[in-house]
Parts: sequence; C-alpha cells; structure tokens
Amino acid sequence: MFTIHLSIVIFLPLATGLIGAFLPGRFSRWIALAGTVAVLAYWIAMLSDFPTGSGEVKYVTNEMWIEELGIHYALGVDGLNLFMIGLTSILWVAATLWACFREWDRPRLFFFHMALAQTAVLGAFMAQDLALFVVFFDLMLVPFYFLIGAWGEYRRVYATTKVVIYTLAGSLLMLAGAIALGVLSADGGQEISFLITDLEDRTLGEGTQDWIFWLFAVAFLVKMPAFPLHGWMPDAYRAAPLPVLIVFSGVLSKVGAYGFLKIVLPVMPDASAHFQEVLIIVAVVSILYGSVLAFSQDNVRLVVGYSSIAQLGFITLGIFALDDKGAQGALLQMVTHGLVVAPLFIIIGVLRARAGGSERLSDMGGVAFRAPILAALFLIVTLATLAMPGSANFVGELLILFGAFDTHFVYGIVASAGVALAAVYMVRFFQKSMHNPVGVKVASREASGSDLLVLVPLVLTILALSVYPQIMLDRSEESTTAQIAPAVEVAGP
Repeated sequence: MFTIHLSIVIFLPLATGLIGAFLPGRFSRWIALAGTVAVLAYWIAMLSDFPTGSGEVKYVTNEMWIEELGIHYALGVDGLNLFMIGLTSILWVAATLWACFREWDRPRLFFFHMALAQTAVLGAFMAQDLALFVVFFDLMLVPFYFLIGAWGEYRRVYATTKVVIYTLAGSLLMLAGAIALGVLSADGGQEISFLITDLEDRTLGEGTQDWIFWLFAVAFLVKMPAFPLHGWMPDAYRAAPLPVLIVFSGVLSKVGAYGFLKIVLPVMPDASAHFQEVLIIVAVVSILYGSVLAFSQDNVRLVVGYSSIAQLGFITLGIFALDDKGAQGALLQMVTHGLVVAPLFIIIGVLRARAGGSERLSDMGGVAFRAPILAALFLIVTLATLAMPGSANFVGELLILFGAFDTHFVYGIVASAGVALAAVYMVRFFQKSMHNPVGVKVASREASGSDLLVLVPLVLTILALSVYPQIMLDRSEESTTAQIAPAVEVAGP
C-alpha cells in the first residue's frame, strides 16, 4: 500500500517549499505548513499499519541509481526508523506552525529552507543504501547554513562558520569511510554495493574495521554533539532562530545516534566491540560535563544546549552498552528528548518576550503568578526532562542504565549521577523563571493563543507516550535487537 509513496513523503516538504517560494510571502508559510502536516498524516497511517513485533523492513523502494558505482535508491521503514520519522514529522509541524505566527525577512526563502531541511532528514532516516544516506546526511548542512547564517541572531556569521567547519569535516570523514567500506568489502570478485544489507553480509578485517569505524564515529559524534566534539554547539544555539533550533536540537542530533545503530554496529561489529569502552567513556564524560555546565549557565538556551549533551551521552551509553535493554532505551530516549526539547525552546521564546528580550535567567522571574497555564505546561515538560518516574524519559533512562549495569556496572553507577544533576539544573531553570520575585523588566502575562496552539499538542504527546511507551517499544524491539546483535555476539558475555 505504501511502497510507492516513500519517495513522495520524503520530497513532499521540498515540493511544497518550492511552490511556496513562488507565491506571495503570506501564502508561502501556510503552503510549507501544509507539507509538514501531510507528512505527519502519512506517518500516522504508517504507524497504524505497522505490525508489532516485526523486524522486517516495510514499504521498500529499491531501484538501481548509479549502476557503475553500485549505488541504489533504496528506501524502507522498520522498527528502528519508524519513530524517528514520527519525531521528525511532529517537530517540523510544531516548528513550522510556530514560525508561521512570526514575521521573517524573506519569508519565502525561510520556509523553503525549512522544507528542504525536513526532506534531507527524512531521506537520511529512510535510506537503506549507505551512499544515499551520505547524500542526505550532507544535504542537511545546506539549509541550516542559510537558516542560521541569514536569519540567526547573536554572532550568526561566526556561529555558522563553526557549524560548517565542524560538520563538513565530519561529513568528509564519513564520505571517505563510506567509499572505503563499499570498495574494500567487495572482495573475491563481488560487485561493489552500498546497500546496507549487503554490507552487513560482507566481512572486513578487524584492522580495516577499526579505522573506518572512527571515520563514521567522528562524524556522528560531531552531529550529536558529544564531548569533546561539541565546540560548535554554544554559538549555534545562541545564534539559531528558535523555530530552527527546535528541529536542529530535537531531530538533527538524533541522526548521528541513529547512524550508530543503523550502520556502525551491524556493519562494523568487531570495531564496535573493540572500541566499546572508549565510546562508553565518551558517553559518561558527556553526561557529567553537560550536566555540570547546564547547571552553571545563565543563558537559558545554553541550559537546554548543555543538557542535550548530557542526554545524548545517555543515548550513546545505551547504544554501546551492547545490550538489548540499553539499545531500546537509547531509541526511546532519542524520541523523548526531541519531544521535550521542542516545548522548552518555545517556552524560552515566550519567556524572552516577557523579559524585555533577555534570555538570561537572572532577568526572569515571577511569570507564574499571572501565567498559570504556561507554568503548568512548563512544569510537565520540566518533570519529563528530569526523567520523573511515570514519564517516558524515565523509562528510557532506566532501560539505558539497566543495560549499562549488565555490561559495565561501574560506568552505569557513574552515569547515574547525571540523573540527579538533571533534577538540579531543570528545577533551577523552572524555579528562577517562574517563581522568583518578578524581574525588573518582566511583564508577567499568560502565553498567547498561538503559543498555546503549538505547546499544548506537544505536551499532550509527551503525556501520551508516558502513559503508553509500549506503543514504541513493541514496534521497535525486533529491529533494534537485530541491529546490535552482530556487535553483541563479538563482545560476548
């Protein structure tokens, strides 16, 4: 039923963005929004049709693209990427809708680049050919270069330059790794193929896997970002427009983590097992570093930015625990982190409008007295972010820690400190912005109808996933287990 439509769902945002680029600015935004809503509707249909407990790839498109190079135009949906596509769809609707209520210079170009970015991300998540994945992975850089560089705020040119240098360096390393992987795996007279399933079936020597592993790992760790490859993050987070930052932080960072699960672990299992402890150390350091820095920030964007480094550290820990529970928790945490980051940035925008344009915690306070709905929504998001029992975030972190305890108990104990630190920096954020004495420049008033129109559905989605996380766990278990199985087998008990 859906086979012929995967290309449509990928390129639908780009098509609507192109149409909007030739219409008056007041129409272009709504055309772009219609494209994101159509993608979300398509994902809901896929979710309702997707069987629980299935590890197969569905809705497959597989056509030879460049025969001489063995590159296929291969797309598909399985339990591993189903909910990453859903996260992309939900957050792009939220970000585009919120942007529709704001004025932009050159709005047609702004919404075109937002649409192009969604096409790139959807393509990366659906790609079943490594070369195709690299194409979409690199394409992501183009729209965000313009979205931050042209519509950014604080030191936008400097921030864009850092993003490009870091991301492009990582992308070039991954391109070299992908070419090496395709060529070196085609030994014994085999034809070159970049299909991920073919690469999984072919074997590379352990030494060859080791250096190719790091070409991919650096690219993915930069994208996430993880310590110490996060140098672009503070400037990018302060410069990016908030609707752009919603999808940049909520979705793009997950493409790197997804790449570890989709490509690195099944294709390079020996190297994944060999460098398991190194990546776990990177994960634990990221958790502690991000949590401590989040606690010390006065700029609210950087509170969320450094907390994201900590959360991506938990995700990396779950992946490289090489345990079924850890991998399931990592995938769940990717989705839940994206769902809580989006309303946090919307709330930051609301608070900034009430604090005279300031994004400093020291300039905020007392908003809750006349904004009880905003305060209640913020409290729900805060509790979800700090993984309060009963939230889907709690389930994700619990699965990750169980996976870490099973394989690397000491690192699991150290990582547990990040759970306590999250409570500190998120409660501090909520307390200082909502319940301190009213700031000198603060105008305490309720969130506007347009803000609530975006916030309320996101919070309801968080609550729904908290009530029933099995909707995701049941559909992703088989695929996730299958992806980590080769590395688990190599690592042994």
